[in-house]
Amino acid sequence: MPYPVVHVLFFLFCVGIVAVYAITGPLYRRELCFSDARKLLLLAFVGGACTLFPDIMVVYNIFINNTLEHCSIGSIPTHSLLFSFTAILFGGIVGYGAFREFSKAVYMAIFAESAFLTHLLLDDIAEGGCEYLYPLYSSPISVFSMMDTGFAAAGSLFHYLMVSIVSVFCVFVVILMALFALDKFGFEFGYRKEK
Repeated sequence: MPYPVVHVLFFLFCVGIVAVYAITGPLYRRELCFSDARKLLLLAFVGGACTLFPDIMVVYNIFINNTLEHCSIGSIPTHSLLFSFTAILFGGIVGYGAFREFSKAVYMAIFAESAFLTHLLLDDIAEGGCEYLYPLYSSPISVFSMMDTGFAAAGSLFHYLMVSIVSVFCVFVVILMALFALDKFGFEFGYRKEK
């Protein structure tokens, strides 16, 4: 399992770099104000916090049980899509508290969910699976172990292509969620016609 700092850095470098790229132009032109910096810090806080939510139980277990157990709250695994609703709820509450707009709260919730999912994907890469579909399916599933399937082991070209597409698509969806949310907060890539 990657350390917490790795989860935060993975999220900030893979997703937050879009926000950094988006502010370089306005920063250079001196168009940014304090509220823009506050918005960027709020997004970094929500993303950083939500990427650590799956491991939140370690804080409780260190002090109460003197263990580093962190993958479940009772029988509910914290590395699951069911538990990801905590990130959605947290992002929505913080978004509404900061902006007092329902639409901004929804976009902050989407951003928080993308941060949570980067944690699951990183643990999947490192450990070979997470209980994504709990309670529907309680065994660990690894999206990335499928990427290591050789052409001969896949059995057919179709199966090999589908396994490859599904693995990459999972990462694509998480990054796309974050980009969609960042776009609604003003951090966007812009096309400028060449002169």
